[in-house]
Amino acid sequence: MKPTPTVAVLVPCCNEAKTITTVVADFRRVLPEATVYVYDNNSSDTTVETAQRAGAVVRSEALQGKGNVVRRMFADVDADIYVLVDGDDTYDAGAAPRMIDAMLGMRLDLVNGLRTSSEAASYRSGHRFGNALLTRIVGILFRQHFDDMLSGYKVLSRRFVKSMPVLSAGFEIETEIIIHALEMRMPTAETRTIYRSRPAGSASKLNTVSDGLRILFTIARLFSTEKPMQFFSSIAALFAGSSIVLAIPVFGEYLSTGLVPRFPTAILATGLMLTAFLSMTCGVILDSVCRGRREFKRLAYLGFAPPGAGGG
Repeated sequence: MKPTPTVAVLVPCCNEAKTITTVVADFRRVLPEATVYVYDNNSSDTTVETAQRAGAVVRSEALQGKGNVVRRMFADVDADIYVLVDGDDTYDAGAAPRMIDAMLGMRLDLVNGLRTSSEAASYRSGHRFGNALLTRIVGILFRQHFDDMLSGYKVLSRRFVKSMPVLSAGFEIETEIIIHALEMRMPTAETRTIYRSRPAGSASKLNTVSDGLRILFTIARLFSTEKPMQFFSSIAALFAGSSIVLAIPVFGEYLSTGLVPRFPTAILATGLMLTAFLSMTCGVILDSVCRGRREFKRLAYLGFAPPGAGGG
């Protein structure tokens, strides 16, 4: 008989005293064998005391930002299955057993909660549009697709968590998680889950514009580090194309008159072409480095059994 996999519910929190009791109680009810960990991130209200009274294991992370909290949780907590969820009581705890069953049944490494809601106030139009746009950009750049990349509700395997070097500091952590799964070609799935509006008196920490720009920058950074050949070859193509456009009239005049009267243009065209070659060279070198880094992460990933096999 296979041993029952251990489950840890990870709840990053900052000033969620109004909602954390419900979140902890709901997950303890639907996952009675799981341990609920609440990691406080410099709350100025009674989040810590409230979570402790609700029965959670409460720890803290001093570095501000959701990414910093998730990094600490992934390092500290040891389990076979990790349920990552926000502490704002907007996600349906009842979906967790279904997501875990999907992970175990199909031996997945990531089950992403696809948010569905009939409440207009639960999912602001700016957030909805930004999520759709950023999710689409990731789908184009990494050639695979999720429908709700920025969902804060995810079920992760041990080998996913222990092979992921979390680098993000803030809300861009969801983007980093998805791209890690895509680049490692892990088996993944999405499951629909109800998304509710925040209870009265609680406020979102997400800023549509500033956090959206940070996520966009994270996508660009991860594209350059995970797919350096494509990134730098695109830059090389831009410089080479500009060089050719500038060089055509100069070369035409030379063929007609045997003279090069526009030396600045000729020098600029030459410099742009050299920059294109340098960019392509960077892409080739960094692609080799990226392959080595990916192989190392793959070895760390393969050091753990898949969900549903033996000990999880």
